[in-house]
Amino acid sequence: MEPFYYMVFGALGAVVAVLELSKGTKDRINTPSAFNSFKNNYLLVYSLMMAGDWLQGPYVYFLYSQYGYGKGDIGQLFIAGFGSSMLFGTIVGSMADKQGRKRACVTYCITYILSCITKHSPQYKVLMLGRVLGGIATSLLFSAFESWLVAEHNKRGFEQQWLSITFSKAIFLGNGLVAIVSGLFGNLLVDSFALGPVAPFDAAACFLAIGMAIIMSSWTENYGDPSENKDLLTQFKGAAAAIASDEKIALLGAIQSLFEGSMYTFVFLWTPALSPNDEEIPHGFIFATFMLASMLGSSLASRLMARSTPRVESYMQIVFIVSSAALLLPIVTNFLVAPSKVKGGGISLSGCLQLLGFCTFEACVGIFWPSIMKMRSQYIPEEARSTIMNFFRIPLNIFVCIVLYNVDAFPITIMFGMCSIFLFVASILQRRLLVIAEKPKEDRELRERDPEMEPLNI
Repeated sequence: MEPFYYMVFGALGAVVAVLELSKGTKDRINTPSAFNSFKNNYLLVYSLMMAGDWLQGPYVYFLYSQYGYGKGDIGQLFIAGFGSSMLFGTIVGSMADKQGRKRACVTYCITYILSCITKHSPQYKVLMLGRVLGGIATSLLFSAFESWLVAEHNKRGFEQQWLSITFSKAIFLGNGLVAIVSGLFGNLLVDSFALGPVAPFDAAACFLAIGMAIIMSSWTENYGDPSENKDLLTQFKGAAAAIASDEKIALLGAIQSLFEGSMYTFVFLWTPALSPNDEEIPHGFIFATFMLASMLGSSLASRLMARSTPRVESYMQIVFIVSSAALLLPIVTNFLVAPSKVKGGGISLSGCLQLLGFCTFEACVGIFWPSIMKMRSQYIPEEARSTIMNFFRIPLNIFVCIVLYNVDAFPITIMFGMCSIFLFVASILQRRLLVIAEKPKEDRELRERDPEMEPLNI
């Protein structure tokens, strides 16, 4: 493997180590033992849940190809997963508000374990069922756990600012360290122990079962709106009304969809971008490098959220602009660097520059997750939290399905340009959210100066 990869990985690792070891009193929040125990329990469960997810990711496509399915058939399986998340996942995830968030988290474990079991069958219909179950599980993973955490945190009377500690640590561990270890562990099972491409799915099921046992034994149940007279359609109408009546919630949903849509599109594009002429690139090591960059971002986010200024709504504008610029690099390098026409070989100069840009984007992803979690905890009403969060994922899943269906229809530079535009639009919407969020403060200051002055209308 070329020294360039080790240099990038080593540099990122050094920065992360310095950031973590150099945290001072301004970057840390002193918290009581009761909160620390609660936080550590959640982090353990969340890490196990993410391990169950990350172990599967690198081997899904490979497993399907080993069963003899072509690109078209595999594409349909992936579309089924995102479509299931949009349709069934929205319904099941929304039921968490009424039926209980703990119950929804247990349902995630059971559903994903069943999805892992289907990977033992080469039958296309069984694999399709597995993708449908996986889509439902994904919706629960990104709504039920966060909803349970926020509700339980508030129920126990912990300070609102402490949520940011749990969010940033969850991303640092679950989306960073656990992702790296899961990738290495999966590689060990498949390559070193030669257990076959199904082995990571069996390991994932084991981690999910352990996490489910901890949830069932140590978590208490909480609800959004448990009233018996509210059916699912009424919940949907209530969530839609909340989004339509509160511009902050609508903006938050649009921002999330734009960023996550770009992020999932990037997942499909980075491999062909770095190896347009079938260059030999170490996919596993590059994936680990991306996750290290994400850890760097979450470490920065924990520092930022530990302070009263700048506000999350403020610094996220910069994050979206930087991420937009990072995904423009494939277009820029296409014009400035002469493309190599040699097949195979090592990564090109253009590929090296793009890899640095992609690491920058992944660092922005690391900042995005805990920051969007904090904003959701502030703006989304508790009684319909899971329902609204699953509503946010509907446009995201539609977008990803369209991209998957048309991934070969457009040049890769067009796809990256589209993602860059979406991220720039997200920065504009984030600016609007900041203005609205600061309006009550401005009104309060004006009233203190002149009690008879009318509030500002923005």
